[in-house]
Amino acid sequence: MCLAIGRPEPNIIWKYRSARGRRFVSEGEYVEMTAITREQSGSYECISSNDISPPDVRTVQVTVNYPPVISRARSSGTPVGQRGVLQCEALAVPLADFQWYKEDRRLFNGLNGVKIENKGKQSMLIFFNVSEEDYGNYTCVAMNMLGISNASIILYGPGALHDVNNAAPSPSVSISLLLTLALFYLSKF
Repeated sequence: MCLAIGRPEPNIIWKYRSARGRRFVSEGEYVEMTAITREQSGSYECISSNDISPPDVRTVQVTVNYPPVISRARSSGTPVGQRGVLQCEALAVPLADFQWYKEDRRLFNGLNGVKIENKGKQSMLIFFNVSEEDYGNYTCVAMNMLGISNASIILYGPGALHDVNNAAPSPSVSISLLLTLALFYLSKF
């Protein structure tokens, strides 16, 4: 809602500001957004003008919350004895919390020679000294209060066959893993 008073009566328009410039949204004091999507997040300007004085512009920031979507899942080929890194990135508002699993076993930071490093929308599973036992399929889980998303990511050795598409988000995760995640996340509230 944007109210303006003046003589003559001011006209009010709303514009959406983006990297590509500004575009008209609506005319009048109210702007209504139904079925809003995350792409509609951003700055909206209320511009009142009456052709007498310079336009008055007020900005409103609109934030659209949405569940995590894995945007990047990067597998890694690493020789035994080297440092290895698996990367996972998730778009979400509010930001996602990350967890890592190998098979159905949750991994914890600092245990079994791994470090979990979370920075904003990215999580990295770091192996200090890769061993044969480390090779295999890992699951990156991103969650916020609106939902959960996961991706399968592979740590493989030199010459091993692997997914050349850098492991796509995986719809098939074991029921016990999903139940564990759901119970864990619900316990946080």
